[in-house]
Amino acid sequence: MAIAPELRAQILRLYQAEHWRIGTIASQLHLHRDTVQRVIAQACVMRPDAPLRPSQIDAYLPFIRDTLAKFPTLAASRLHAMVRERGYTGGPDHFRHLVACHRPRPAAEAYLRLRTLPGEQAQCDWGHFGHLVVGQAKRPLMAFVMVLSYSRRIFLRFSLNARMDSFLRGHVLAFAAFGGVARVLLYDNLKSAVLERVDHAGGSAIRFNADLLAFAAAHRYEPRPVAVARGNEKGRVERSIRYIRENFFAARTFTDVDDLNAQAQVWCEGPACDRRWPEDDRLTVRQAGLVEQPSLMKLPEHDYPVAERLEVHAGKTPYVRFDLNDYSIPHTHVRRTLTVLADPDRVRVLDGATVLATHRRSWDRRAQIEQEAHVQALVDHKRGARAHRATDRLTQAVPAAAELLQRAAARGHNLGSVTAGLSKLLDRYGAKPMQAAVAEALARDVPHPNAVRLALERARHADQTPPPVDTPLSQRARLLDVTVQAHALDAYDALRPVADPTSDPTSDHTGEPTTAPAPKPTDPKDEP
Repeated sequence: MAIAPELRAQILRLYQAEHWRIGTIASQLHLHRDTVQRVIAQACVMRPDAPLRPSQIDAYLPFIRDTLAKFPTLAASRLHAMVRERGYTGGPDHFRHLVACHRPRPAAEAYLRLRTLPGEQAQCDWGHFGHLVVGQAKRPLMAFVMVLSYSRRIFLRFSLNARMDSFLRGHVLAFAAFGGVARVLLYDNLKSAVLERVDHAGGSAIRFNADLLAFAAAHRYEPRPVAVARGNEKGRVERSIRYIRENFFAARTFTDVDDLNAQAQVWCEGPACDRRWPEDDRLTVRQAGLVEQPSLMKLPEHDYPVAERLEVHAGKTPYVRFDLNDYSIPHTHVRRTLTVLADPDRVRVLDGATVLATHRRSWDRRAQIEQEAHVQALVDHKRGARAHRATDRLTQAVPAAAELLQRAAARGHNLGSVTAGLSKLLDRYGAKPMQAAVAEALARDVPHPNAVRLALERARHADQTPPPVDTPLSQRARLLDVTVQAHALDAYDALRPVADPTSDPTSDHTGEPTTAPAPKPTDPKDEP
């Protein structure tokens, strides 16, 4: 803003002659205080600073500086409590502002600009982009980002988790998009790459994730973690994630993760590749990528398996639990430990090398993903087992019932209804009357429970016995009728100590005879 000479002169007069404050001049002349300060500074007429008034904290400044030198991050509230114990009477709010002026500041660090050769290095990391609600589940929206350090080409893929299978799948798709593999990949100290790290004076002891080492060996690159809390060592991917947030993800609409990944692929191959290359304004990232691509290592001949593999235990129901959902299996494989192989689209359940079931993957929560054949097979098995148990009990108690069931089946009767009716008659009348009634029904050539019931009623009228009545009993009453077999107690006699026949029970250890104690008088209540 250009200042007129008249206004400049007025500012200097009010400041020097009238001794107005800068803020007063700015408010009265309707200027910004920075403008007033610039005019006064250019004229070199700054008034000398007034001497600072003495403060209560002055006597405690040596102690405060020494304490902050030892503990730079010590809270001002704790420091205020310490100086109050030493006689300071000021309030905490003003003390906090005073301490901020004396707190040591770390020295500014300078960084070298790193340059890499084509195909030498790539950097990758996860970025968190909020959450997605899928049914009843709230899933994190994670972005796998890989950047070629030389050309700055970006690969971007979103997923609903940051597990190891998604991490390795991102590598495979990035290598395919770049057309090769860089020789060194830089990682942050995330658990997918580094399980344990101990830094010491001689270097760092690092224990890598075994799955990542196997994947790196198959693709012949070197995994290299950066130092802890040193994001500047992989600044290219950090800046790329910020670029993705501002240039791609901001205000973007999508229906699901697949739609978002399709848009991300178009963006990576379009605007992200058409931006200027930082190393040379005359080239684009696409042109730099074409220069770098021949220097990348070739992809392996065979695809590396990156599906998530998990051992699961099937309970008594024909389902296995995986990722908050239940997937059906054949009922013949319950109570076993099975293997789940999962990718973003499908879930396979295996018993050894045999695939038991294949389902679409659900990202919902508490959902049951079933195959109708699995459930129907269990229903048929239960019905058959129930009928088989009833038939066995009936034929064992009433042998003639086997022939009756065969004739009933030949005539097209429902064997389930026939078996159920005969079982009820067996419970009410008993096995012996049932055998005679079934024989009479077979003699009349009427293989049906009604004929057996009529024969039982005729026999009851002939014997002049009352009709049988079903008496429901409780569980306790039924247990009272349980027959308990008595066992011989001779085995307990072997547990009694055997007396030494050479010893005299009426003598003590001195060898002198002793008198046996008199028997205790019998209580009349104990007599039978």
